[in-house]
Amino acid sequence: MRAFRRLCIVVITVFLFLTAVLNLLLVGVKDRNEGIYRVEAKRLADEIAETGEFELEKYPHITGVSGADDGELYTSDEHYLIIEAGGTLYRVEYIVGNGQLSIVVINCVLGVLLLLIIGLLYYIRRHIIVPFCRLNDVPKELARGNLAVPIPEEKSRFLGKFTWGVNLLRESIEDTRKKEITMQRDKKLLLLSLSHDIKTPLSAIKLNAKALARGLYKDEEKRRAAAESINTRADEIERFVSEITKAAGEDFMSFEVTQGEAFLSVIITRIEERYAPQLAMSGTEFAIQKMDDCILSCDPDRLAECLQNLIDNAIKYGDGRRIAISFDKMDGCELITISNTGCTLEVKELPQIFESFHRGNNANNVQGNGLGLFICRRLMGLMNGEVYADIRDQCFYITLVVKMA
Repeated sequence: MRAFRRLCIVVITVFLFLTAVLNLLLVGVKDRNEGIYRVEAKRLADEIAETGEFELEKYPHITGVSGADDGELYTSDEHYLIIEAGGTLYRVEYIVGNGQLSIVVINCVLGVLLLLIIGLLYYIRRHIIVPFCRLNDVPKELARGNLAVPIPEEKSRFLGKFTWGVNLLRESIEDTRKKEITMQRDKKLLLLSLSHDIKTPLSAIKLNAKALARGLYKDEEKRRAAAESINTRADEIERFVSEITKAAGEDFMSFEVTQGEAFLSVIITRIEERYAPQLAMSGTEFAIQKMDDCILSCDPDRLAECLQNLIDNAIKYGDGRRIAISFDKMDGCELITISNTGCTLEVKELPQIFESFHRGNNANNVQGNGLGLFICRRLMGLMNGEVYADIRDQCFYITLVVKMA
């Protein structure tokens, strides 16, 4: 707010200073313009003295010339001055420039502009600066985890959507936190339950193993039964461990898809506007094949998210020479392929690249968490689509299969 006040003071001060300078210039010009009639009168006297006659058209500021013989030399309703030419006195009538009126008009215009600037600054302060200042602490409180921070409602057309978006963000964070707490509680209960269930077969295994180790079973049949019991209990433990592994690996991220319809061109335009300037600055060729526009059955935001993940991967793992988007159609589906040059991933790793937290041998010096392709696969599955990858001629190709509406 203080910075805005200083800005207002500077703007108004500069405007008033420029107005003063302009007035000084106008006054100087006015004085020079209004003195022209004297110059013209002197030229007129010289012409009369030399030729005995004159041409009034040569003198735009002089409206009339009267000699002493015309009557009352000093009587006129116009502005005039008396000159002497060839021993005769003449009354020279002239017009006075409207420089003063021009200065007044210009100052009135500048005054109106000053009022408009002040009004604009006040409007910006009231409808943008003040409402925005009321939201200054909201991001910091949300970052601290204070989801109960009050967010004032703004009807301003400038910040109304921003406030609405911040409210949605807070609700989203709150929902995510609730889901995370519920998930963590359920996982903890599951792990505690499975840990308890493991104790029973583990105790049986230990008892049978001790009995076998001490030779308590003299009968071969009993020894065989004890070994089979150990094997059965081990199978139970293996099943419990599988459940634990499954619980730890699944549903650690929540995915929501709102299925709808969207034009392919709209989604690709979003991607082009986001990445074309960035890739142009880095010197990477960004080629987008001509497409036959169509309507896709998908969640447009989620499909754009998948494409962004794939292009981000192409930027991180490619050699920076070329990234391309190509299109094809097959069995009522649109195939969108992202390709990049400089692929160093081994073909044998392709089956694992869509697993969560998997990172290939080409990711040693690249930051990441191995979730981009996993997220793409999950989202495409929820949109009734598919995703697959291929490596050809040291180029990495990954294709999204999207159903057409």
